[in-house]
Amino acid sequence: MHIKRSQSYSSHTPELRMMVFASLFAALTAAGAYIHIPIPFSPVPVTLQVFFVLLAGSILKSKWGSLSMIVYTLLGVAGLPVFAGGSSGIGVLLGPTGGYIVGFILAAYIIGKLSEKTENSAKSGLLVNAFNMSAGVLVIYACGVFQLMIMAKIGAGAALTLGVIPFLPGEIVKTAVAAYIASTHEL
Repeated sequence: MHIKRSQSYSSHTPELRMMVFASLFAALTAAGAYIHIPIPFSPVPVTLQVFFVLLAGSILKSKWGSLSMIVYTLLGVAGLPVFAGGSSGIGVLLGPTGGYIVGFILAAYIIGKLSEKTENSAKSGLLVNAFNMSAGVLVIYACGVFQLMIMAKIGAGAALTLGVIPFLPGEIVKTAVAAYIASTHEL
């Protein structure tokens, strides 16, 4: 009996470990929301959330990376103050910045899928991680701009000016640092 229980425990250990890491990345993304720099001309603040989304997708891969962002999103919708600036609720998700949050889930999944493909082909490293993460940043901003246009009733040019262009230098830095960390650390 003792051997079976031990074998059963060890067979679930990788899943449990990934659940813990997914929870950790959800918590880190929430913490990243508190590093919140408002931009006077934009409803979208500068935060460190994207940094943790990039790492979640690259390190945890598609399943667990996207699950970590789903957990993060559900915590915010449930009322925990995990969105930018300590906000929460379904109103944030349905508001002008909600598309970015939805983009977190999709980006983590896509970065994870790209990372899985490159690992399987033995093409990994800093530049590949940076490319994968750049694709994720593109997804986040595409979702964000789309919802910003709809909710703020503005055109694409205005949405890009308010919700993308001011953030690009920071995203380049976040992507470079996250790609470096992901290329030097594996689970």
